[in-house]
Amino acid sequence: MFGGKNKAKMTKINTLIDQHTEINGDLVFCDGLHLDGIIRGEVSAIADSLATLTVGEMALIEGNVSVSYLLLNGTIIGDVRVADRVELTSTAVVTGSIYYKSIEMAMGAEVNGQLIHVREQADDSANTEAPPSNLDQNTKEC
Repeated sequence: MFGGKNKAKMTKINTLIDQHTEINGDLVFCDGLHLDGIIRGEVSAIADSLATLTVGEMALIEGNVSVSYLLLNGTIIGDVRVADRVELTSTAVVTGSIYYKSIEMAMGAEVNGQLIHVREQADDSANTEAPPSNLDQNTKEC
């Protein structure tokens, strides 16, 4: 948005959930996931997988999200924990808190909750502690 110098390295998208698909239950993934459908449940990435979640404009997640990178065009109803970077486009809607290290928000993006900056782990003295995320629990390998 402002020169792209700090753009996160996105992983390849190897999983697609179509707009005509609805999942009722938790989803754990690695690498890249593009969602155009609906997920009613937790969405989380395998720990240390540098996974990217891309949420399409008509997509909906009803549940908490824990990923490394998030590109949000659609709607999330739940708390969002992003280990590295979150990008909210002009059509993004979040109803819940966002815990982030780096954030980019376009004009028109809507956050109905708190934006909570989480500092690097090395800076423990001033660390804003996020509640535990599913990233810590999902230790399977990709």
